Amino acid sequence: MKNTLVRFINVFLILLIILPLCAGCHGKRKSDVFEIPDEFDTSASYEITFWAKNDTNKTQTAIYQKAIADFEELYPNIRVNMRMYTDYGSIYNDVITNISTGTTPNVCITYPDHIATYLTGENVVIPLDNLFKNKKYGFGGSEVRFDSPEFDEIIPGFLHECYFRDHYYAIPYMRSTEACYVNKTYVEKLGFELPDVLTWDFVWKVADAATVKDEEGNYTVNGQKTMIPFIYKSTDNMMIQLLKQKNAPYSDETGNILLFNDTTTELLKEIASHVKKGAFSTFKISSYPANFLNAGQCIFAIDSTAGATWMGSDAPNCDISKDRIVDFDIEVMTIPQYDTDNPQMISQGPSVCVFNKSDPQEVLASWLFTQFLLSNDVQISYSETEGYVPVTSKAQNSEEYKDYLSRSGEDNELHYSVKIDAANILLAHSDDTFVTPVFNGSASLRDAAGETIESVTKSIRRKETVDDGYFEKLYSNITSFKHLDQIGMSDSPDQRKVLGDMPVMSIALLSSLGVIWCGIGIYLLINVIKNKKRQ
Repeated sequence: MKNTLVRFINVFLILLIILPLCAGCHGKRKSDVFEIPDEFDTSASYEITFWAKNDTNKTQTAIYQKAIADFEELYPNIRVNMRMYTDYGSIYNDVITNISTGTTPNVCITYPDHIATYLTGENVVIPLDNLFKNKKYGFGGSEVRFDSPEFDEIIPGFLHECYFRDHYYAIPYMRSTEACYVNKTYVEKLGFELPDVLTWDFVWKVADAATVKDEEGNYTVNGQKTMIPFIYKSTDNMMIQLLKQKNAPYSDETGNILLFNDTTTELLKEIASHVKKGAFSTFKISSYPANFLNAGQCIFAIDSTAGATWMGSDAPNCDISKDRIVDFDIEVMTIPQYDTDNPQMISQGPSVCVFNKSDPQEVLASWLFTQFLLSNDVQISYSETEGYVPVTSKAQNSEEYKDYLSRSGEDNELHYSVKIDAANILLAHSDDTFVTPVFNGSASLRDAAGETIESVTKSIRRKETVDDGYFEKLYSNITSFKHLDQIGMSDSPDQRKVLGDMPVMSIALLSSLGVIWCGIGIYLLINVIKNKKRQ
């Protein structure tokens, strides 16, 4: 027994020596943050990967391809390989997978909510603060080979969304908000007149009035068997904006979940009352609002301004056959408000982040390409494809962009009036937009906000009882399913106070040492018991 115990202690001593070294190595990796090189090495070649999102829009793909070609002409030593995705969720999932294998892209179109999750890894996404203002390679830098915007030419409200954890971790690429696409013809047929600004009370009154049927079961407003007066594409945006307009809580900067409150319940009860009348549905339940709007089966279709080319009788993009399209006058308006003197609408749209790599020169090459995406040619060209707006005042105030806006309605393609009207809504209301707090798990909270509306709508359609007990159970189920009770734990001040800046491996080391000591204790206890039995 003595020899065995000696061997065990020797192994333990070796582990005591090796494990701190491992933790020390990890600590060194953690401090290996990106430092801006004094000069960009143009004698070396760099190959960077760019992950972008595209909804099968060939025009947008061509704009990316042209941007890459123009950039590579300016920087012949940088090659950009683009990988296209059909949705942001797929990009997010692939980035998460590749973080564990150290094979993240160099540049990625994404959302700040997603970046917050990427940051749970160490030195995965680089903070851009110092790069923004670097005299040589920052915005408007002396060594930048293209007409880069100045830092103060980026629209502050759009840039603010990219700031969290005391740093800028992305730059805005395009921005949109939500718009209400209205069948004005049917509103007037029902005896109503559109106000200058939509209110929730007005929309609900018109939507309820549109549910009246004749003796043959056809809706009187359109003479068809189908009519969903009000369809909302993004119910997470719907709930978030409703709460903001009501000045009710949603979450705070530290990740505290405040969604499930009395105002939320009141709003859901209001929505439920209109669902009962057949006045409201959602994209997830019924399908794209544009399809119903264009077929004369919807009056209020709320979707992103970036989806404007799908809206209207003359829409250049449409998923339904031409024989189903109904001719009507369309009005593009801000989303409904509770306080028309203080409108509130969400700011949304893709941002771009840069991932850290072992070679600072490669990261600098990635940053230069990222910055190129804010040049006027890229910004204006991409914004013209949908109801996006450029994220820089430099592009917005350019003669080229002003000319584009001034030619609204000249054709139903590039100058499609609904698309330009949608862009003008955001340009006119940039100061009325807001963003939600960003933290690890904020994407799940957004999903939860939408799920409250989706669940209530489904329950009403299934004729389930929706009462106070229902909401208590609903909130509990969503909290559990979306893991909301785990959100913000790693970011909480109390936990940071305990763990400080301790690396994950160091925490693992302490845990391992605890296990080893327990193992020794158990080993000694077993041998003591054996010796007693022998005696």
